[in-house]
Amino acid sequence: MTRTVFVTGAAGFIGAALTLRLLECGERVVGIDNLNAYYDPFLKQSRLARIKAAAPSGAWRFEELALESGKELMALFAAERPRVVVNLAAQAGVRYSLENPAAYIQSNLVGFGHILEGCRHHGVENLVYASSSSVYGGNRNLPFHERQPVNHPVSLYAASKKANELMAHTYSHLYGLPATGLRFFTVYGPWGRPDMAPMLFAKAILSGEPIKVFNHGKMQRDFTFIDDIVEGVMRCCNKPATTNPEFDPLQPDPSTAAAPHRVFNIGNSQPTELLRFIEVLEEALGRKAVKDFQPMQPGDVVATAADTQALENWVGFRPSTPIESGVNRFAQWYRDFHGV
Repeated sequence: MTRTVFVTGAAGFIGAALTLRLLECGERVVGIDNLNAYYDPFLKQSRLARIKAAAPSGAWRFEELALESGKELMALFAAERPRVVVNLAAQAGVRYSLENPAAYIQSNLVGFGHILEGCRHHGVENLVYASSSSVYGGNRNLPFHERQPVNHPVSLYAASKKANELMAHTYSHLYGLPATGLRFFTVYGPWGRPDMAPMLFAKAILSGEPIKVFNHGKMQRDFTFIDDIVEGVMRCCNKPATTNPEFDPLQPDPSTAAAPHRVFNIGNSQPTELLRFIEVLEEALGRKAVKDFQPMQPGDVVATAADTQALENWVGFRPSTPIESGVNRFAQWYRDFHGV
């Protein structure tokens, strides 16, 4: 039986890729996005056009809507009665949160609160929502795993994602809402975000401009290919969170609960030096980068690495795309899309 699935942030990088996959699997998708101008709306419109072209008749509905618009969002929940909600809408970007914190309060906190209320009042069977590896903040104990405390965020973006986990757990506890939080680790690939390193680097390399290499290149990221992210989200859509029958309130495990709430890392478990990533991108584009080495930026962390054993135990999947093949696919798309 076809399910109706809400995907918020449907014009975004992960949201659009997930929507295409859901449609391929025969689901009906209601996409929600406010199409804000945080980055070039043309890319978002291009993603939506791709979805519209691929969607079977009646399987796709798009609403231009901000999650902060509570009344309109509740009306959409009432009209569509989704069985699954995937919340990928958020004000993105660590560095931007230093400049415009108010946007994060509205979208990531107020907006997510409206999503939780919609799920609570309209019989949603499964909520899957985007958290972030940034919640690990000042933690240097690699690889990160879900049983570690996440009490030291170093950006408001990270703090808002930790708040989302707490809010979702509360709704799971009080109202029995099955909710799964996914801590994404540095997602990259075709149709990616222009404010992220791969797109910034590709644009600069192909135009002969210098690329900014922060912390003098002494950074590691767990670059995770978009197809792996989508696969992990899909599997969680098909397996709602459950209570942990072995949860011990005397020694509470932060990753599970006595309520139907779970949190998982979703990363490639292969942290890569930033300079190595640039090297692979240079090879894929056939050009050398001009590097402008910069100091560490406020809100950044030196390294991320995901322990994904919990995700694998839960849904039988772990991301594994090597950066060499992922970056090649990204570079090919970038040249095709931009005609360069």
